[in-house]
Amino acid sequence: MEPLDDAVDHVRGRPAGRLIVEYGDYECPYSRQAFREIERVERRLPEGIRFAFRHFPLTEIHPHALAAAAAAEAAALQDRFWDMHELLFHRQKALEDDDLRRYAVELGLDVVQFDGDRTGPGVLERVRRDVESGVASGEVRGTPTLFIDGVVHLGGYDAAALLEALAG
Repeated sequence: MEPLDDAVDHVRGRPAGRLIVEYGDYECPYSRQAFREIERVERRLPEGIRFAFRHFPLTEIHPHALAAAAAAEAAALQDRFWDMHELLFHRQKALEDDDLRRYAVELGLDVVQFDGDRTGPGVLERVRRDVESGVASGEVRGTPTLFIDGVVHLGGYDAAALLEALAG
């Protein structure tokens, strides 16, 4: 897996903690499930985990995945990535253009800037960077794909399995 770049990647948690990286898709129900389970792990191990999310929109089967990833990146340009990230997973069945704009309003974003950014080349390049890093790993073929401390996690992504992997 390509190492994290703190200047580019979306990372939360303590720098010294064990690292979980998820390649995910906002329209994928399994990515949503992993999102919920990783939140449980973060609550159980608040001192010992870092979490990073990388985009891997499966556009062939999820027609709104790329637009949702772009919305998250546009929100990131206004320092609201994690807030949009959570909204997109909580409202996974509502990812149409009007929905994304409504979420931007709800988060208090500058909607004109948000609209320009989410369709701009910088945001699309940022999403493409994540996709290319997933493909280059040779491990990311679907979502979610998790890495723990740089090694692909082949076990389940429920909280119990993740806690066990992190303890090992």
